[in-house]
Amino acid sequence: MASVTIGQVHKYFGRTHIIQGVSVDIADGEFCVLVGPSGCGKSTLLRMIAGLEEISGGDIYIGDKRVNDMPPKERDIAMVFQNYALYPHMTVRDNMAFSLLLAKQSAQVIAERVDIAAGILGLHALLDRFPRQLSGGQRQRVAMGRAIVRDPQVFLFDEPLSNLDAKLRVSMRTEIKELHQRLKTTSIYVTHDQIEAMTMADKIVVMRDGVVEQIGTPLQLYDHPANQFVAGFIGSPSMNFLPGTVRGQHVALSDGSLLPMPLQARASEGQAVVYGTRPEHLHIASGSEGLATEVVVVEPTGADTQVFTKIAGVEVTSVFRERHTFTPGSTIRLQADASRAHLFDAVSGKALTAA
Repeated sequence: MASVTIGQVHKYFGRTHIIQGVSVDIADGEFCVLVGPSGCGKSTLLRMIAGLEEISGGDIYIGDKRVNDMPPKERDIAMVFQNYALYPHMTVRDNMAFSLLLAKQSAQVIAERVDIAAGILGLHALLDRFPRQLSGGQRQRVAMGRAIVRDPQVFLFDEPLSNLDAKLRVSMRTEIKELHQRLKTTSIYVTHDQIEAMTMADKIVVMRDGVVEQIGTPLQLYDHPANQFVAGFIGSPSMNFLPGTVRGQHVALSDGSLLPMPLQARASEGQAVVYGTRPEHLHIASGSEGLATEVVVVEPTGADTQVFTKIAGVEVTSVFRERHTFTPGSTIRLQADASRAHLFDAVSGKALTAA
């Protein structure tokens, strides 16, 4: 196992600046997730770590070795791809053993490693099948098994669950996290799915347009987003954003409604801001307190109830653990939890927090 250090890395495709000075330190044994919208550069960065893309500038270290000019086979990494990349004419056993055959390992070593990986992933009963005889989840486990047998310093995962159905993705998330806890191999995982990032990562790197927006643990990013982009990207349902202006200890919305100033925020009088509150931090107000809102849609999920309303012309999502029978067109009063609300500068998007 080894740490991975990415220092001021750049990538150009022609004149297009894809990766713009990204720096990330990934500790030995850490599970780091690169997350962001499509086209943000996360897969390109992963391919640069793997040696599948040239580095235009900066340095990448695996352990104490600078790997910028090192071919992929010498980097001691194993990669799991989105499309599984299994050889269709080979059995599961042969697919898992192939890299070891290329490395000229002995038949005994190959058999032992394949047996260990098959045991970890529950593949013993499938070893003599071909990929066409496997389900999507089974194929993905074989792809992971092929990576495990190499016993690499670093695992690289490039959106490995995106081809699976929703239910299988949930179970495979658990399998991958359990696998990491067992092997404790440094892992870098790329996804555009923030739920995967939140549930799997020790450390999350949020990227946008080739730039790192914020690095932290899942709960650090959830509770203390550095800017409006991170706040809106992390969390499901996503954070509600209400444009307004600072008026004393309140934020005045476009229709004159007042929201209490977030307790951890600082802003100037008259400053244009965006008030952020997560759906679960909106509560039904008692009496005449809170803001009167019109119910647009009610979505009961069983475990909770999602209610879509409008405040100052902006659609707002609330999530309640208790069940409600609100009807579209009715009016309810909502109250924001000022101790858990956020404030962002309307121009820069940066979080406005107390020093």
